[in-house]
Amino acid sequence: MTYPTETLTNSEIWSTNADLTTVRYKLLDLFCQLAYQEGDFVLSSGQRSTYYINGKQVTLHPQGALAIGRILLTLVPTNSQAVAGLTLGADPMVTAVSVVSAYENRPIPALIIRKEAKGHGTRAYIEGPNLPEGSEVVVLEDVVTTGQSALKAVNRLRDAGYVVNQVLALVDRLQGGAELYQSAGLKFEALFSIKEIQQRYRELGN
Repeated sequence: MTYPTETLTNSEIWSTNADLTTVRYKLLDLFCQLAYQEGDFVLSSGQRSTYYINGKQVTLHPQGALAIGRILLTLVPTNSQAVAGLTLGADPMVTAVSVVSAYENRPIPALIIRKEAKGHGTRAYIEGPNLPEGSEVVVLEDVVTTGQSALKAVNRLRDAGYVVNQVLALVDRLQGGAELYQSAGLKFEALFSIKEIQQRYRELGN
């Protein structure tokens, strides 16, 4: 589905004022319409797959980003000092949660974890506000397969002196990520499992 460029009316902007249950259902439909594809794909993990989920089709969508920010903020513990994620997939997610948090009067900074250290200046792995050592940080991820991407972010943050106990994801492909996080002492929660997306994809007639 191609993103429509026509102006939406207020009644069509569901991500702003709808209750969170409705927002979650609409977000699920957005994943089915924009992000989920079937075919022959090679994933970033090197595995072959008969389907692919391009999470950025939703996280960079105006209503998708707002919906994600609203829902994920409710899952971030109140003692958290930041949300963080590995570039590039998590960048729009941590930004959305941080922006929504300001509107909800519980401002939470966003941190972006580079895959490689910056080649100039401070040569930092972590972009964003400098937080006190021991600050509690929640890691966000769009689509979890093996779990290695988010775990890399977790390790970078822990090496920097932050405390990370939780990973939140949009989609769990059910291919070992949850088990990896458990072995690393991390709580894990995903908004959708691949089974839920595939079931809804069929219901929508795709």
